[in-house]
Amino acid sequence: MKLNLDCIRDILLTVEDNTDFSTYMSYDVGESSYDLLTKYSDSEILYHIKQCELSGLITKVSWYLNGSCTILDLSPYGHQFLADIRSDSNWNKTKSIAKNIGSSSLTTVKEIATNVITELIKSQF
Repeated sequence: MKLNLDCIRDILLTVEDNTDFSTYMSYDVGESSYDLLTKYSDSEILYHIKQCELSGLITKVSWYLNGSCTILDLSPYGHQFLADIRSDSNWNKTKSIAKNIGSSSLTTVKEIATNVITELIKSQF
């Protein structure tokens, strides 16, 4: 499956909104009630949750036989990445740069997002 960066961003935003120190997020196949995720298929969401897990953006994921899962929380790395891409303008600029250079790997996109923020900080001085 092709990596969908918008799906990853929406998953991270949803995890952030639905978890805290004592509350985990449950994703149930066929029963998603998370607004940001309704535009994606279950298969696409689960694939991208796995990519987020493998990339260290989210902490422990418990997988169930029916395909559903629970997510404990964002990792510190996930919080940082989400902070860099939370703003729609920063996210769109990040995606535009990735498209222009011809690379949309998660590693590259994270690096671009960091550089977008760095340039915004520099412009304030």
